[in-house]
Amino acid sequence: MKGVRAQVLIRLLVVPVVAALAVLLAGAPGAQAQTDVSEIGAALRESPVYVDPAASDLLSKSDADALADKIEDAGEPVFVAVLPAGYPTENLFQNLRTDTGITGLYGVRLGDRFDARADSSVLSRQGVRNLVTAVQGAGDPKAQLNDFVDDALRSVRGSAPSSWDSGGGSAPTGALITAGAVVVVGGAGVYALSRRNRHRREQEQRAALERLRVVVDEDITAFGEELDRLDFHPAEPGADDAMRADYERALDAYEQAKTYMADAGRPEDVRAVTQAVEDGRFSLAQLAARREGRPLPERRPPCFFDPRHGPSVADATWTPPGGTTRQVPVCAADRARLSDGRDPMIREVDTDYGRRPYWDAGPAYGPWAGGYFGGGILPGLLVGTMLGSMMAGPAYGAGYGTGYGDFGGYEGGDVSGGDFDPGDFGGGFGGGGDFGGGGDFGGGF
Repeated sequence: MKGVRAQVLIRLLVVPVVAALAVLLAGAPGAQAQTDVSEIGAALRESPVYVDPAASDLLSKSDADALADKIEDAGEPVFVAVLPAGYPTENLFQNLRTDTGITGLYGVRLGDRFDARADSSVLSRQGVRNLVTAVQGAGDPKAQLNDFVDDALRSVRGSAPSSWDSGGGSAPTGALITAGAVVVVGGAGVYALSRRNRHRREQEQRAALERLRVVVDEDITAFGEELDRLDFHPAEPGADDAMRADYERALDAYEQAKTYMADAGRPEDVRAVTQAVEDGRFSLAQLAARREGRPLPERRPPCFFDPRHGPSVADATWTPPGGTTRQVPVCAADRARLSDGRDPMIREVDTDYGRRPYWDAGPAYGPWAGGYFGGGILPGLLVGTMLGSMMAGPAYGAGYGTGYGDFGGYEGGDVSGGDFDPGDFGGGFGGGGDFGGGGDFGGGF
């Protein structure tokens, strides 16, 4: 009898102690299992907003659902994750982008901090910095995330991933029957949204191509005038096979450029046009050297300030207004102007804000410049500009015209898996959108 009483007494003492220890351990830092990034990525493939269970105090389920509905209704590739304060930040954006596998803009509220990253095909790094800076002072998570999403929906390019329409997981039979009935009605709406987004992108591309067409036609016309000024006749005295071959290549390039431009259907098709023009100009430079008995010129990029000036003759030091000094390839005329302390003759194009240098005229001019400055030279020359930031990724070296602006490569909402520029998602968390480029938020370089 005494043994039974002793056992009961021990239980009465031990059970509360064990329960208390369990409570303490549950509340201890790190006791709750950390959500793996792959789980977050999987959730974002099904819905644009993810709230970690350990961060449910930051954004309620109803607020998260309302935010997700806003993004889905807009049909834009914007992702939002809400994570607890202690979540590891090392390579967070890069890993999240890899596991989600979809091009887009990613905003993360981590405790009381907020930051974002985006594929450059969706939004430029400067654009991301501006979005983050605009909401950085908001303390309330709901207000901050809604402000971020509102601003983002007006800025990003592309469309929502198709996986948001499909949903995920299993559902009860009754729910499936109901969903089947809704699909008949809702399918038309989904199709209409997809068609609207596709139609919008096509309109943007047509408008960009028409703006480019004006500039490219000027280039082709200028090249044709150079052919006329050269006044070479294959049968003229002193002409040899090498001269005739140079002339033939220049004529072929001229005809190719006109054909390529006539067949162009997208802005990225322009790259082949300007590449043909540049090849033709080099052939003319060789022909001129042979006729004048000069050494043949080396193959150099065209004049940085205006490719119509022809192949560059040297690299010159140039400091743009408000920017850093750099070496740029220049023609003889611009080299002389810089030596005299005068401004170079810069190629300007029409934009919605008036005439601007081509490097500040928008993403559509990327393929145009890429045809002239292939091989990776231009990104270094254009550091700090809109066009330069688009060319900074490794995709440029692989073949220009893919992944720059909304004109080629993976657009916003496309599944690219791990094929993206890690530089778009680098940098430490909480830098106010500053990804290592310094605090230069001004225009120019």
